[in-house]
Amino acid sequence: MNRNLDGVYFRVKRNDKWENVCFSDLTIIERDEVLKDRNIEWLKSLCCILADTIIEIGTELDIVRQ
Repeated sequence: MNRNLDGVYFRVKRNDKWENVCFSDLTIIERDEVLKDRNIEWLKSLCCILADTIIEIGTELDIVRQ
């Protein structure tokens, strides 16, 4: 199931069809592919976006991990 939570989309080919898929909805193999050859600044930016998404979800759902 694609949840479309993080808003960071990549074009990936699935079942012979190109799709726009959120980073968090990619398979491990697809993640490895989009992450390879990225520089540190790009990776830091992705980490910050994912962290902001986790904060937003936690705030909206009033979730705290103990």
